[in-house]
Amino acid sequence: MQFSDFALDAHLQRAVEAAGYTTPTPIQTDTIPLGLAGRDIVGTAQTGTGKTAAFVLPILQRLLTQPATTNRTRALIITPTRELAEQINTTIKQLAKFTNLQSATVYGGVGMQPQERALRSGVPIIVACPGRLLDHIERGTANLKHVEVLVLDEADRMLDMGFLPSVKRILTHVPRERQTMLFSATFAPELNALAAQTLRDPARIAVGTDAPAKTIAHALYPVPQHRKTALTLTLLEQLDTNSVLIFTRTKHRANRVAQQIEREGYAVAALHSNKSQSARQQALDGFRSGKVRVLVATDIAARGLDIATISHVINYDIPETADTYIHRIGRTGRAERTGDAVTLVTGEDTATIRDIERTLKSRIERRTVAGFDYDAPAPAANEFQRAPQQPRGGSRSFAPRPAAQPRSAGQRPAPAGSAKPRGQRSGGERRAAGN
Repeated sequence: MQFSDFALDAHLQRAVEAAGYTTPTPIQTDTIPLGLAGRDIVGTAQTGTGKTAAFVLPILQRLLTQPATTNRTRALIITPTRELAEQINTTIKQLAKFTNLQSATVYGGVGMQPQERALRSGVPIIVACPGRLLDHIERGTANLKHVEVLVLDEADRMLDMGFLPSVKRILTHVPRERQTMLFSATFAPELNALAAQTLRDPARIAVGTDAPAKTIAHALYPVPQHRKTALTLTLLEQLDTNSVLIFTRTKHRANRVAQQIEREGYAVAALHSNKSQSARQQALDGFRSGKVRVLVATDIAARGLDIATISHVINYDIPETADTYIHRIGRTGRAERTGDAVTLVTGEDTATIRDIERTLKSRIERRTVAGFDYDAPAPAANEFQRAPQQPRGGSRSFAPRPAAQPRSAGQRPAPAGSAKPRGQRSGGERRAAGN
């Protein structure tokens, strides 16, 4: 199947071609025809499968082929985090670029007035986080009486973040007669109950939910806790990297690890919910453009971050669940590109490793780095309490590697963590999380 087979409006087809879309992904193949037909949908798909375009294109097609006589909000997309809201809005703008359809985001951490203007003016598509949208509803600035299409994206993440009561309150302000699409990577009993209460005879779609993309190679690096930063720096030096996303368990640790990496001359930024929205956007923009080559983040970046150049995900701290592992590493190996998932582990992580391997249905290779001193004693002071130092020289940059080519079916991805020298470098989570 090709995108041309969907018989989209000519303006949308032009945007699809301009975006470089040719063959739909499985979730797009299954979802778009049902969305175009107006069906309610419950979709389950792993991260990085093209799910956003799968619901955005039917929304745009509906708004173009059934134009409204007055300005009003006709499509509402609810999502758990600011970053995911911006990612969805970017896709909308990309696919609507040859139309006059407008969209706006509504989330916390930024001023209310621009959002009020968008809501009052009846912008056709609103992408919102639950907390801030409820603020507007309570202030009387959000008119949702004309919503025709409702999308609940990353519903399991909204459940995890405690947004389910807020979502249920929002549902009381949208018409009962509407098309609803709910997407989630996993389905807890609460979500099944929400789907039963919210959707009408939904079509159920499940694509690739058992494991992450096959283009991702996995490796575990056992290491004492106090040597994690030193090993991370060694891996950054030796691995054949492009852009690298490093996950830590806490915001404090993300800051400290970023500082230590910066002291070695790397262009690095930290991303977590204690950062202001402008700081978060600046970090993402720098990472997306390549100006920042290492991003150290908490699980706020585990979903919705779609940057094709991420070659490696490094789990500085192992995630708490196998599901979070799948979402973290799904930031690499996207759109059929290859990627590497590296996890630093200690003796306390045995149970979590077992859960992850059970999910992957395979054992993850254990690796060591030749010449690395695993037995160095712990520093007298905690390594996360050292006083910051000035970076040495200019910012380090990675030599960009050629874009990876799509793999043929059954081809194994290149092993992660092959310690290949890179040669000489040039000198030099309620509303706080997404609302």
